[in-house]
Amino acid sequence: RRRSDGAAVLAEGTLGLGEAASLPAMSTRVVRGDQLILAVDARDGDHSCDLTEIALTATEAGPAGRTWDLARDVADDVLSGNPHADRLGNAGVWRFVRGPTRPVAPAGASGDAVPVGSVLARWREAAADPARRAEVSELARQVQSLLIGPRPAKGAKPDLILYDRFVSAESVVLRGLDLSGVPKRQTDGRPYGLDPKRFGPVPAGGGFDDASVAAPADSTIEVRLPAALWQGREFVVDARLDGTDPERAIQVGLSTAPSRPGDEPAASKLTDGGVVLAVPGGAAHGRLVGQLEAFRRTFPLFVCFPAVIPTDEVVCLKMFHREDEPLARLFLDDAQRRQVDRLWDEHKFVARQPLAENEYLPQFIGFVTQDQPKAMLAYYEAQRPAFRARADAFAAAWEAAAPRQLDALADLAARAYRRPLSADERAALPSLYRALRAKGASHEDAFRGVLARVLVSPSFLFRVERAPAGKEPGWVDDWELAGRLSYFLWASLPDEELRAAAAAGRLRDPDELARQARRMLRDGRVRALGVEFGAQWVHVRGFDELKEKSEKLFPEFDDKLRAAIYEESVLFFQDLFQGDRPVSAVLDADYAFLNDALAAHYGIPGVAGPQWRRVDGVRKYGRGGVLGLASVQAKQAGASRTSPVLRGNWVLETLLGEKLPRPPADVPRLPEEEGAGGTTTRQMVERHTSVASCRTCHARIDPIGFAFERYDPIGRLRDRESTGLVIDARATLKDGTEFDGIDGLRDYLLAKKRDVVVRLFCRRLLGYALGRAVAVSDELLLDDVVASLSRNDGRLSAAVVEIVRSRQFRSIRGSGFDDDK
Repeated sequence: RRRSDGAAVLAEGTLGLGEAASLPAMSTRVVRGDQLILAVDARDGDHSCDLTEIALTATEAGPAGRTWDLARDVADDVLSGNPHADRLGNAGVWRFVRGPTRPVAPAGASGDAVPVGSVLARWREAAADPARRAEVSELARQVQSLLIGPRPAKGAKPDLILYDRFVSAESVVLRGLDLSGVPKRQTDGRPYGLDPKRFGPVPAGGGFDDASVAAPADSTIEVRLPAALWQGREFVVDARLDGTDPERAIQVGLSTAPSRPGDEPAASKLTDGGVVLAVPGGAAHGRLVGQLEAFRRTFPLFVCFPAVIPTDEVVCLKMFHREDEPLARLFLDDAQRRQVDRLWDEHKFVARQPLAENEYLPQFIGFVTQDQPKAMLAYYEAQRPAFRARADAFAAAWEAAAPRQLDALADLAARAYRRPLSADERAALPSLYRALRAKGASHEDAFRGVLARVLVSPSFLFRVERAPAGKEPGWVDDWELAGRLSYFLWASLPDEELRAAAAAGRLRDPDELARQARRMLRDGRVRALGVEFGAQWVHVRGFDELKEKSEKLFPEFDDKLRAAIYEESVLFFQDLFQGDRPVSAVLDADYAFLNDALAAHYGIPGVAGPQWRRVDGVRKYGRGGVLGLASVQAKQAGASRTSPVLRGNWVLETLLGEKLPRPPADVPRLPEEEGAGGTTTRQMVERHTSVASCRTCHARIDPIGFAFERYDPIGRLRDRESTGLVIDARATLKDGTEFDGIDGLRDYLLAKKRDVVVRLFCRRLLGYALGRAVAVSDELLLDDVVASLSRNDGRLSAAVVEIVRSRQFRSIRGSGFDDDK
C-alpha cells in the first residue's frame, strides 16, 4: 500500500517454478490517493519462464461492501492500454506498469520493515488514530515484550517476521552500529566465538598469520554464535593445507550440527560433501586424481535420458543404461551374476539397442556438436564405424536366432498341448513360418502368426484324450494322466516334475500317481482347488464381484471389503487341502483367515496390518468353518434384509444334498426391507409359511435358516435388526431337535449328519476330479473314498489319493460306448 508519505508491504514471498500460493485475507485502511500495488518480479533475476497467473480482489469493509476484481474488471479491455475502469463505473482505477518491483534505497534508508498484522503495526495504527489512544500504552508494552523476549513460535507469523527483522545485525535498529563492544553472553558456561589464544602462527612455521587458526588433521573446531543476532548472514571459512606435507590430502567441511564423540570420520575415508585439499604435484594429490579417474571410468561415455527417441530439446542415444555393478559386486554370487548377465542380454536383444543407437547417432551428433569446436564434431564422427559394426553384428545375430526361437516355440507348443508334438505337428510350425516370410512378413510378424496358430489349436483349448476303439474302456496314457492330475489339483498345466514323470512312463503306476498327488497338494498352486472347487461348492465363487447389496444401507460393502471376504473363503479351502485337514473341519474349524479389514468387519480384536494370517479361537466371535464365512452369509441374503429361506435351503442342498421342489409361481413376495409392519424378518417368514401350500417345504427349510439370523445381510454379527427389534435365532426341526444359532446348528450337523456331510463332500470332490456327474457305477468308489478317510483320521489327502488311484480317474470310455443303452 503506497501513499504520499511512505509505503507498507502487506505481504510478500517467493515461489518456485510450478508452485502456487494463496495469500490469506488481510485488511488495511485506505484513504484517497492511496495505491494498492501487486508486484511480480523474476526470482533471482531469472526470466527464463516469465509466465505467472495472478488474481487480486479488494472488498470494501463498509456497509456497501463493493468489490474490485482485477480479472473481471480488465478482461474486456486488457489490450486497450492504461488506465482501465472498474465495473462500478469509476474511470482510471486499474493500471499496468513495468519496472523494478522496488526502488533502490539510498544508503542508510530502511524502508518499511514492519509486517502488516504485527504488534508494532497495530501500535502505529493506534498511535495515528485519536479514537484509539487508550490502546497505545498496552500495545507499546507488547512491542517491548516481543523485542526483548524469546523468539516467537512459528505460528505467530507477523510477530515472528518482525522479531527476526529487528534483532538481526542488518535490522533498521542495529544497522551501522559497532557491535564489537557488545558483551558476549555465556551459554551453558561456554563463550561465543573462539579463544583469542588460538590465533597466531604455529612454531613450526607454515605461513599462518595472526588472524588464522592452525589445527591438526582429524580435528574439529567448534565456533558458537548467537543465532538471532547473526541470522541471515553468511559464515565463511578460508581453509588451506600446510604446504610442507605433500604426502597428505585432507577434507574440510562446515556443519551447523554440534559435534559429538565418535562423529569424526575415519582418516582414510572421504565423506559426502566438503572440500578435499592436497599439495599440487605431491604424492597424495596424484593418488587422489588417479582414484577419481578410475571412478569416472565406471560410468558410460554417453549420458542417458528417460526418453528413447528425440523429444523437444532432448536427443537420446542410449535406450537403457546398466547400473548394477555395485549390486553384483556387493551381493551376488557367480551364479546370480550369470543370471543377471543373461537377463541383460535378453533385454538388449528385445530392445534391439545396437540398431537403435546406430539409427539415432546422426541426429545425436548434430545436436551435441552445434555451436561446438570442430574437434568435438571430429570426435563423434570417429565413432560412426564402431556403432555401425555393432549394429551389423547385432543384425546378423538377430537373423541367426530365428531357428532357435522356432525351436523354443515348438517346446512351448508341447507344453501348451500337454504332450510331445507329433512329427507332423513339429514340421508344420517352421513350415508356416517360412510361408509367412515368403509373403513379406517380418520375422516378428511371422513368429506371432505361428504363436497364434499354437494358441488357437484344439489341443491347447481343449483337453483332448484319445478313446480306444470299441465299447470297452481303456487306460489313458501318461501325458493324459498328467493333465488330469494337474487340472484336478492346480487347474493349470503340468509342471516340469509331472512332465518328467509322464515322459518316463511312471504315471501309469498308481503309487507314483499318488506320490505326485501328495506333492502337488503341498504346493501353493493348490489355491486353484480352493477357488475352482471349494468356493464353487459353497456357491461363493466370484464373491468379490457381488454388488447386489443396498448401497444406502451398507455403504461399507465396497470393493475392498468384498475382496477380503472372498479371500478368506479361498484361503480357508486352500488351507483345507494344503494343510491336509480332516473333512470335518469344513464344519468344526475353530480358526479363520483374517487381515485387519476383515477382522474389523467381524469385530475380532488384535489383528493389525493388511497381511493375511490364521487366527485361532474365533468361535466366540461367531466364526469358524463354512457356517461362519461372511461370504456364505452375505450371498444367501437379500439386498436389504436377511433371508432365512435362502440360508436354510443352502444348508439342505449344499451340505446335506437334499433336493427341494421349486416354489409355486403364485407365492407372494415378502417385503424387501427389515421391520415391515413392525415385525422381524423371522416373524414375516413365519406368517408367510402359515399358508398351507408353503408349509411342507418351509418346515424343513426355515428352522435352519433362523439359526443364521444373528448375521446381517453382509455377514456382520448382531443382536438386533436395524429397526431395533430383538433377534431370535432359536430353531426347532420337524423331528423336535432344538438348537440356537450356528453353534447349535454346527453341533447338530456334526452329531447327527456328519456322515451325510462327509459323503456329499466326497461326491462333489469326485465329480470335480472326473469332470463329469457322479453315476451309480461310481458308488463303490465313493464307498472306498469314505472308508479311506475313516482309516486316515479324515485327512483330505486320503480322499484325493483314493480318487487318483481309481480306475475311473485313470481310464476312458471306448469310442463306441453308447450312453442310451
